[in-house]
Amino acid sequence: PKNMIEGSGKVALSVIGDILGCALRNLDRLLQMPYGFGEQNIAVLSPNIYILQYLENTEQLTSAIRERATGFLKSGYQKQLNYENLDGSYSTFKKGEGNTWLTTFVLRTFGKAQRYIFIDPQKIQNSKQWLIRHQKPYGLYESRGKLFNNRMKGGVSDGVTITAYITASLLELNTSVMVSTVYVVKNKLKGLSYLKRFVGDNRNTYTTALLAYTFSLAKDKATRDYLLKKLMGIGISEGSRLHWSQSASADDSDSLAVEISSYVLLAALTADSLTTADLGFANRIVSWLVKQQNAYGGFSSTQDTVVALQALSLYATKVFSSDGSSTVTVQSAADTHHFDVNQDNKLLYQEKQLQNVPAKYSIEAKGSACVSVQVCDCDNITIKSVQKDMLFRQTLRIKQIFSVKNLKPAVVKVYDYYQTSKFKLLSTYLYTFKSY
Repeated sequence: PKNMIEGSGKVALSVIGDILGCALRNLDRLLQMPYGFGEQNIAVLSPNIYILQYLENTEQLTSAIRERATGFLKSGYQKQLNYENLDGSYSTFKKGEGNTWLTTFVLRTFGKAQRYIFIDPQKIQNSKQWLIRHQKPYGLYESRGKLFNNRMKGGVSDGVTITAYITASLLELNTSVMVSTVYVVKNKLKGLSYLKRFVGDNRNTYTTALLAYTFSLAKDKATRDYLLKKLMGIGISEGSRLHWSQSASADDSDSLAVEISSYVLLAALTADSLTTADLGFANRIVSWLVKQQNAYGGFSSTQDTVVALQALSLYATKVFSSDGSSTVTVQSAADTHHFDVNQDNKLLYQEKQLQNVPAKYSIEAKGSACVSVQVCDCDNITIKSVQKDMLFRQTLRIKQIFSVKNLKPAVVKVYDYYQTSKFKLLSTYLYTFKSY
């Protein structure tokens, strides 16, 4: 950066024998955000499940990793119950209006977490019933409630996408054939019947990708193949990498592009059998996705991290091999490092500081085992100071839900909500609240 303090730059190169290695190492830091609300808590909880599923499916799950990850799950589960309403829905704040997207997110997370920790089955059933009560006779799910920050929903923003999101969640939990919990029209979910109306409308890339995954889960091969063919025609190819974006002008690395590409990857891998061509197609998407990861193995926001890790864990399971080894050589004119990766140390995080920076380095990998190489650049930068008499204006609107007496002054701290490395305190204010 132009404003970097001279001599402060540090560059580290890490190698690990698994594309989910960084995420595994940073289970507690994948999503960095303020805590204390229903939506943040479940967002932090969810990625642990996909890591556990992958390690279990590939027989790499050790007792130490299981204990650590399930500890996060148990703690998150208990916290999430604070945001449960009596009707089975979940809200951002305690005892608030139930939110459709959040309730679905909790439902799919709790349903998958049952394999690793105790989840009260009645909690899951109550959430299902609440969602079903808000489904129209023709299949559309109503979107209800508010979120603290709507960006957490990713691309789920209208009736079609919320219906697809709920339907995919129910299909993931194998509830699609349970007549007692889901209304069925012509032996299919009403949601699927409703969504079929929009299969031919490919103006919204996010919707097309989510529909492709939903119909893949429903084992509707004809619809799945049609949607994937449409997506292949609008993919953005960069050499060996492939991804999708909502618009041609969008930033390739934005969170929505990651989420869209992850849904395409999930759709491509959700099939009874995969050909070499299928895996080659998936590999191109994975090559782009891993390039977007941050130093902790997560991504830039919430839903992109959750969906991307789900997709990457599925891909890693499909291509996993218990054989092979590789050697990675990193060198410049004055600096050389060697990394050996084999079946005994593939989950071991190996890191070396690059001493001669700036410099041109080459990276060479040889062998037959998967290796993930990441370069992390840490700099101290100068920040322009705010002028002494510069005026700032903030407006704070507060809605009173419960009657409170003897109100007193309170300190309000303002943070950068999406700071990925650490919370950035922007300002601190003292507000005095009065009752009228």
